[in-house]
Amino acid sequence: MSRLRRFAGVVFRPAQTFRSLTDRPVWLDALVVVLAAGAVTSYLVFPFVRQERLRTFENSAAEFIERYGQQQYADAVARLEGGSRALDSFVVRPLVSLTSFLFTSLIALGAGRALTRRGHYVQVFSCFLHAGLVAAVLGNAVQLALLRSRGSLLQASTGLAAFFPELPSGSAAYAALRQVDFFTLWMYGLFGLGLASAFKFSIGKGLAISYALWFLGGLAGFASAVVGKGFFL
Repeated sequence: MSRLRRFAGVVFRPAQTFRSLTDRPVWLDALVVVLAAGAVTSYLVFPFVRQERLRTFENSAAEFIERYGQQQYADAVARLEGGSRALDSFVVRPLVSLTSFLFTSLIALGAGRALTRRGHYVQVFSCFLHAGLVAAVLGNAVQLALLRSRGSLLQASTGLAAFFPELPSGSAAYAALRQVDFFTLWMYGLFGLGLASAFKFSIGKGLAISYALWFLGGLAGFASAVVGKGFFL
């Protein structure tokens, strides 16, 4: 299967595409595309992210200054304003993403092998990366289009947070809703098909493993947002 047919097949013929991937796993080109798409999106979104963080921080300024002092507040603002756009987007983001891909695939392999002796790591890794094309390419493209038309990161969500624009970006409710992203849900649904094909068990079992991983990842993202806000603010 050619590269173009394989990438298009993830969206238009997923069952056949993931069967082909488990018969002959390939992953390098998908990895490059997913990491590159994530890095470029991060670079383009970076100014909006920094603006939203500064706005959220300023809304908590009085509480922060009372607790830590004026100098600590000034230092925190300087750190937010001085973050390296290129370093964050093209070094930190790809390394964090790659680590996440490897670790998630390893957990999925362990879950699958607990139910069957079939399947191996490269199959799972390949399926996860190809499923990730949906979120990395389509999801990010939609988010960038929304961001360009609306000019606000809060209004460019592709998940449940889009239905609650009045929520403050630093709230726990917003952090929870942000985890429920439609393209991410689509991605993990495709990954479930891949797992079913790799381990030769039912699609239901594949989806159960896949969405359990999504749920755990969402909990981790929510905890990171809440704890990070509390630590930094």
